Amino acid sequence: MNVRSNQRHAMKHIFGLLIALVSLPLMALEVGEPAPDFSLQASDGKTYSLADYKGKQAVVIAWYPKAFTKGCTIECKSLAENGDMIRAYDVAYFMASTDEVETNTKFAEEQGADFPLLSDPDGEVAKAYDVLIPVMNVARRVTVYIGKDGRILKVDKEIHPATSAEDIARTLDELGVARKD
Repeated sequence: MNVRSNQRHAMKHIFGLLIALVSLPLMALEVGEPAPDFSLQASDGKTYSLADYKGKQAVVIAWYPKAFTKGCTIECKSLAENGDMIRAYDVAYFMASTDEVETNTKFAEEQGADFPLLSDPDGEVAKAYDVLIPVMNVARRVTVYIGKDGRILKVDKEIHPATSAEDIARTLDELGVARKD
């Protein structure tokens, strides 16, 4: 019985450790760390890769949950109507979701988006950026700022869809991203 008692005790500890490991949160993006590279199709028919901007331009990725939903439509309209505020900076900016490229293309056209909407239908890039809600395979509304050096400058989880363009421009200024001449 002593052996069985020890086995049960050991199993309880192993089970507890497994639960603890499974419960650990995914590694969150940290300021100063390299941003995960990506190569995603966009609403304009092109494929965009983070590596293409390294050493050249800062990058902003505004992740959103689902095309054609209320908050996402408001956010896209803000970026489309006030994109000049963002384009005043030396930055490439995108919206990104787990929607199929065809859906994002229609969404971009309907909203008059003059910037690319990236599609990550399998959610792998969203997962790498720690914005994926796995059960639903949608992204959280999070804006990620990446420096010219490819490192994370800021991860903004407090998004106000109606003022997204203004908020992004203000944040670019606060982060010291260069303005275009």
